[in-house]
Amino acid sequence: MEKIEKKRLEALRAAMAEHGIDCCIINSTDPHQSEIPPSHWRGREWLTGFKSENGTNGTAVVTQKHAYVWTDNRFFIQARQQLNGTGFEMMPFDGPEGVDLVGRVCELLKEGETVGIDGMTFSVSEAQKMENEFNDHGIKFRTDFSQFDYIWEDRPVRPLNKLFVHDEKIVGKNVNSKVGRVLKELSGSEADAILVSALDDIAWITNLRTSGDISFSPMFVSYLYLDTNGRRVLFIDEEKIGEEVKKHLDQYSIEVMAYDKVRDFVSQLPKTTRLMIDPGLTAISVYDHIDCPVVFGGEGVAKLKSVKNDTMLAHWRTAMEKDGVALVKMFKWIDEEFPKGELTEMKIARKLRELRLADPDCVDESFAAIVGWNGHGAIVHYEPTDDTDIPVSGQGLLLIDSGGQYKQGTTDITRTIVLGGEATADQKHDFTLVLKGHIALSKAIFPKGTRGAQLDILARQYLWNEGKAYYHGTGHGVGFFINCHEGPVQIRMNDIPVALEPGMVMSNEPGLYIEDQYGIRTENMLAVKLWKSNEFGDFYRFITLTLFPYDKKLIEWEIITPEEKDWLDAYHKEVYERLSPLLSDEESEWLKGII
Repeated sequence: MEKIEKKRLEALRAAMAEHGIDCCIINSTDPHQSEIPPSHWRGREWLTGFKSENGTNGTAVVTQKHAYVWTDNRFFIQARQQLNGTGFEMMPFDGPEGVDLVGRVCELLKEGETVGIDGMTFSVSEAQKMENEFNDHGIKFRTDFSQFDYIWEDRPVRPLNKLFVHDEKIVGKNVNSKVGRVLKELSGSEADAILVSALDDIAWITNLRTSGDISFSPMFVSYLYLDTNGRRVLFIDEEKIGEEVKKHLDQYSIEVMAYDKVRDFVSQLPKTTRLMIDPGLTAISVYDHIDCPVVFGGEGVAKLKSVKNDTMLAHWRTAMEKDGVALVKMFKWIDEEFPKGELTEMKIARKLRELRLADPDCVDESFAAIVGWNGHGAIVHYEPTDDTDIPVSGQGLLLIDSGGQYKQGTTDITRTIVLGGEATADQKHDFTLVLKGHIALSKAIFPKGTRGAQLDILARQYLWNEGKAYYHGTGHGVGFFINCHEGPVQIRMNDIPVALEPGMVMSNEPGLYIEDQYGIRTENMLAVKLWKSNEFGDFYRFITLTLFPYDKKLIEWEIITPEEKDWLDAYHKEVYERLSPLLSDEESEWLKGII
């Protein structure tokens, strides 16, 4: 790969010189700011070699003399390994040695020189912020440098997978209901139309899905226009629409226009239109074509999507049972295969995928499984590949973070287990600290208006008390057969100004990572439910959705309180009662034996 990637870097520098670009900035997303973009837009990965199936958070900066990739602390170890010998150097976004990207570019360039980006992959907010900072330093800024059009000869085409209708009996709300709720968000904003760019929002509004456009997420490449006069336009490649979907769109009076026509469309809207866009999700090149008044907003669509109705939550229980069955089969298989000495990380990942997809309602995994043995478990977003795969043998900890995209809901679970003998005292102690924080968050009761940052300490407290820490978020929102990572709600140290509400579903995943030794993470999915209302207001609690036991061999029982043990016993009892009727006698006995 070294020679190929350096040739790509040389080709980019030649294209920059030809087009008058002194510095090129390349991000890791698509025109919709997707977390995992389709392969057509994964050019930064193609250029640098820093990549994974689950996507990598990274921004490349290239001048004629320098080449960097900025990333966050989740990927430091991986980036250093993958960028070695490529001509690119890793730069940290965060942490004690974090480097400001724009500040460094300003140091590299002279006044009057030019920065170029592809304006279809940078949002309005991001592009405008960079432009303002560069202007302050006398540096020119262009958004028309589509670098991969010049250098990526075998670039994958835009995906053309067929759409299908997500059964509204599972979803619980029809398209008219959702469109009405979205348009209601415009009231008070003076907007009378909205252009929706986020693919998960479009999938949610239209009750449509696909398989294959974006790895692990059943969303489809498109834009959606809605206005208060009743016009509804879906911008999409028409090859993606079959007869069933055409009838669905006709039923809800949704026109279809070519995906590439969106910029022409917004440029020709009546001057009286007041168009709402989300500046954090809309491409700057789309925004630059709008020729009517623009209202910044649209965040309310994600908020609407994040609150799941009772129908969704009921079906999610079914998805969790299906997932729990696959996990029982998986971990039982690991128990049986481990003594043979033939297991590897990749073999485990492939088996887990096979077991999940054996269920006809599982369309895909919700992300590429993270299977980390010992030191690999300490790489937060490690993903085994043919190049990194190692035997799972000897003694140690195995961390498996995985999930499925079921039509009844998306799943995301992490379990850490010990194999090959008794866990060390340190392994048990660290695992139990993480588990105590996980239980504390699971048991939380909190008043209406509470935000994720106000609960985050519950999961971290036991680690902090011993001078230990993890630096990723404790919890992210989870979509309903859409994205595994869904905004806007999060549980993390930095405050996200969104209060938790009944119907929101999120992960609970504290961890601890000892580099080159082992990683520990324990993750369930939680739903927010009303607990009680009284003269002090409404109080909420969490309901645990995930169904699979914890490894009791890793628990240091001396530091588990009676209340924590009661919670564990009640959880394991529910797991067994709900899964055992769906298992074979042998599988049921195995499950009983570990709880």
